[in-house]
Amino acid sequence: MSEEPTSSGIADDARQRAVDRYRVLDVPPERVFDRIAALAARAYDAPMAKVSMVDRDRIWFMGMHGLDPQARQVPLRDGLCAAVITDTIPHVMGDARTDPATADNSFVVAHDVRFYACVPITTTDGHRLGTVTVLDSRPRDADGLDLAVLHDLSAIVMEQLEWRLLSLDAVLDERKLRDTAQSDRDEAVRDRNIAERERDIIQEFATALQQTLLPPMLPEIAGLELACHYHPASARQVGGDFYDVFALGGNRWAFFIGDVEGHGVGAAVATSLIRYTLRASALHNDDPTTTLAELNRVLLRENQPRRFCTVLFGTLQPHPDGDGFLVTIATGGHPPALLVDARHGGVQPVRSRGGMLVGALASATFDVCTAHLRPGQTLLFYTDGIIEARRGENPFDESSLATYLGERADLGAGGLVADLATLIPKLEPEDDVALLAFGIRKSPV
Repeated sequence: MSEEPTSSGIADDARQRAVDRYRVLDVPPERVFDRIAALAARAYDAPMAKVSMVDRDRIWFMGMHGLDPQARQVPLRDGLCAAVITDTIPHVMGDARTDPATADNSFVVAHDVRFYACVPITTTDGHRLGTVTVLDSRPRDADGLDLAVLHDLSAIVMEQLEWRLLSLDAVLDERKLRDTAQSDRDEAVRDRNIAERERDIIQEFATALQQTLLPPMLPEIAGLELACHYHPASARQVGGDFYDVFALGGNRWAFFIGDVEGHGVGAAVATSLIRYTLRASALHNDDPTTTLAELNRVLLRENQPRRFCTVLFGTLQPHPDGDGFLVTIATGGHPPALLVDARHGGVQPVRSRGGMLVGALASATFDVCTAHLRPGQTLLFYTDGIIEARRGENPFDESSLATYLGERADLGAGGLVADLATLIPKLEPEDDVALLAFGIRKSPV
């Protein structure tokens, strides 16, 4: 039987106070931790990963990839994390089903875990809160495994927890001030009037700032139809979604679309830095992956507190055979583009084999793919706010979006974007949505 983690490392009151301080237990899932889990899985070519917090008598999953999203917790004795942070079991295991320390562990058995690798999430004062873990259902050679990426990701989790705590404290302070003001009716009326004026000012400021982060118009490219749309989740808060299309010279153009983690002024600062870095880099780098690598270095060096983003960056030019356009796309952890074909009513994802988040790791790698955009086809780029929304009781996911586009393939780039712009408010997305589309109308018969 595996040893039950009951050491003082778990029972320690100071450690538990540190866990409670960050207020992440029993809260709805947050995308940032799911993304970190996905990044860990991709970095180690593993099908499963999780970001966990160890409570008094349970393990709470803040982020997951490849696991049941409804199963957010397991009892303390049934998981791996508690035993890892107390050093009861190794941090890396090549085959957990054959080692006596883990062979009978309930989580290992239930998920057919063979290989795992964990690193603790540690506060600046040394308290181990939980782990970032990757898991595989096949045995793997664990000797000499480099855990540097997991250590970097655990540091990012810690930064996100600190940033989140600051935001929560700010909200609580604001509520306390508001509650105090309510004690006097006259003062409350006055404060409400002030608040309404401030709200209008904030909304006007947010709208103006958002407009500076998006291109005022798209360029005209002979033979190509371009369309775009931006839907903010909140009129009072600057979003982190962005896109742009610009000329490179020599009958070539560059484009990008992306999503910065978070909202508000911090996201706006990061978005501005990203846009200008991509524009500047594209002018002296022919390889789109080199441009993403340069952006990654800039974000790690200059963007504090750290904010990462997802990006598709590419170039387009007339195809050498004279039929349509050649589109080259580098991926930085962003959802794939969708190629909509009016000739056959089909929709195909255009994705590279790899491509990590930008601004998260110094060792991030990026991949590239190409697409031949022909007459009768539209290439749609989007941010994940639309595929995380709901259509009634059902999620409007990537498959739903593809089906929706396939039923309207004849609309072309402008028509598809206009149709989606009408649909998006009905989906009531909780995050911003950006759309960018390139299309070539069908040749007349």
